[in-house]
Amino acid sequence: MSLSPQWIDELRSRITLSSVIGRTVRILKAGREFKACCPFHGEKTPSFTINDEKGFYHCFGCGAHGDVIRWMTEQRGLSFMDAIKDLAEEAGMEVPAPDPRSAERAQKQAGLHDAMGAAQSFFMRQLEGGEGSTARAYLATRGFRPDIVREFGFGYAPEGRQAMKAALTDLPDALLIEGGLRIAVDGKEPYDRFRGRLMLPIQDARGRVIAFGGRILDKTKTDAPKYLNSPDTPLFDKGRTLYNQHRASPASRQSGRIIVVEGYMDVIALANAGFSDAVAPLGTALTETQIEMLWRMVETPILCFDGDAAGQRAAMRAVTRALPLLRPAHSLRIVRMPVGQDPDDLIKAHGPQAMEAMLGEAQSLLDTLWLHERDAIPTDTPEAKAGLKARLMAHVDTIADKDIKSLYRSELLERFSAYAFPRRDQGFTRGGPAPRAQREWQPPRKGGRFGRDFVPDVPHPRTSAMVARVAPWRAAALDAVVVGLMRLPSVIGAQVEALSALAAEDARIDALIDAAMSGEGLEPERIATIFAERGWLPPRQEPIKGMGFIFLQDDAAVQEGGSAMAQLVDVIAVLTERPQVERALAEASAQAAFSEAAFAEQQRLRMRLNDVQKRELDLKARLGQMALAQSAADDVSGGLNS
Repeated sequence: MSLSPQWIDELRSRITLSSVIGRTVRILKAGREFKACCPFHGEKTPSFTINDEKGFYHCFGCGAHGDVIRWMTEQRGLSFMDAIKDLAEEAGMEVPAPDPRSAERAQKQAGLHDAMGAAQSFFMRQLEGGEGSTARAYLATRGFRPDIVREFGFGYAPEGRQAMKAALTDLPDALLIEGGLRIAVDGKEPYDRFRGRLMLPIQDARGRVIAFGGRILDKTKTDAPKYLNSPDTPLFDKGRTLYNQHRASPASRQSGRIIVVEGYMDVIALANAGFSDAVAPLGTALTETQIEMLWRMVETPILCFDGDAAGQRAAMRAVTRALPLLRPAHSLRIVRMPVGQDPDDLIKAHGPQAMEAMLGEAQSLLDTLWLHERDAIPTDTPEAKAGLKARLMAHVDTIADKDIKSLYRSELLERFSAYAFPRRDQGFTRGGPAPRAQREWQPPRKGGRFGRDFVPDVPHPRTSAMVARVAPWRAAALDAVVVGLMRLPSVIGAQVEALSALAAEDARIDALIDAAMSGEGLEPERIATIFAERGWLPPRQEPIKGMGFIFLQDDAAVQEGGSAMAQLVDVIAVLTERPQVERALAEASAQAAFSEAAFAEQQRLRMRLNDVQKRELDLKARLGQMALAQSAADDVSGGLNS
């Protein structure tokens, strides 16, 4: 549908932005504008402004900005056309039909909406009638409150094959068939799809009935599915619909979360216990479209599937579908329910507080991925361990965002290294036998030639000098980190522990940490004063030659994005981890000849160092540093073992 700019401008002029936002957000008058705590990110001091004269809102905290249409799509989760239709109805305007086919399609959908509304009224009447006693008895066993039964629109579909047709005489059979309410069979009379079932309406983001779900009540009917949903229709696409979205989306703005459960009965059980921010897919695994819909409501939805094998498989399918879609600040968290329990079982056994505790302990997507693959099959052989690493890296390769892919690879390789090469004194974490060293340890021989039985107390001075020397690429990377911290000072607070390790070799980083932690801020004038007091030259603000760091670019939009911050954190991690491993390896190597435990620790650290060096080389390759011959020489010297 094509809408002219003039028509959209007229629509905006008829709507008061503050009145629309004020329906879901508490706003305060501030001169000619309104202020509020931003609904797009958590804050205690209002930084969200609304200007009715200019027709836009803006948050000075997170940068959210838009007009009334964008508010409806971003904050309410509506599609563009649904937002236009809602606003046009409020403004008393008709949405123009661009061509006869679109007008015909809109008219057909309007007729289907009428049919769905009539069917919903029919089902609700049947629930209250004599035939609905079985359905009412079942609802009583579930413990649903009367207000919950009314809010979610429970109904009953009677057993008769022609009951709906007899009740909805004003609607043609073709319309009921197109809406999925009746089934047409060649050569036979059409019949009602839903019979002898407890009924629930499925609604779109605007709260309109677009489909139905029914639960069978007669336990003796083993030839029919327990739950039956409407088929896909012009109104209903199960892969693009989330059950209860129209209620959960406003509730999520108060709770700051969205809970995703397996089915609509789980959603209603949670609502009955006070959790109004739950949604569910409709008979399918969570789709890519549904994940994007969830991210429009909150940045990190919580998946809470059943604790049985099927529920955990559904959670992993969602994880694998989410990996290619990951972007900065957007992910999933997963609750591992007790085996054999769903949310309703947990709440009935231990109360809503138990469910709240489970939600608070939700695992990150990365943790879930690691634990699932680690525990999938035994890893008691080298081949099995290699298979674990291959599976993890295959998942990482599906991530499209380069920064997130790099961080996932780094974290998973670190976990794999610690798991595959555990410390001898810790043993296997999976309860297996203690691992054997790569080669059998032998005590030092007496009287060996050329003093081979002699073990020095400390590493050779030449080895120590090579370890202590700062490689050119590392010095350049430290320069880049200093400039990056000045441009992104928020990283200092989040990475203060790692930065403290770097502060020992770069006094500038130490000074920046002190300034940031003291609350003095890192404005350009303050930085100039800090450097002048210590007799340092002002740092170079232009990009360092040969280093393609995003956080050194001058583009303000890049600096405010998550990619620059993620890359800066990644560089800090690479700079801090290698010295720590090398120091530990030097200590273990000095004692390796005296005990089997120290020898095993030396072997583990050597493997860990190799892994760290690969990460370092990956970073250099990505930043265009592989041409530095001196850097290559440093890699050789840094990898020497005592």
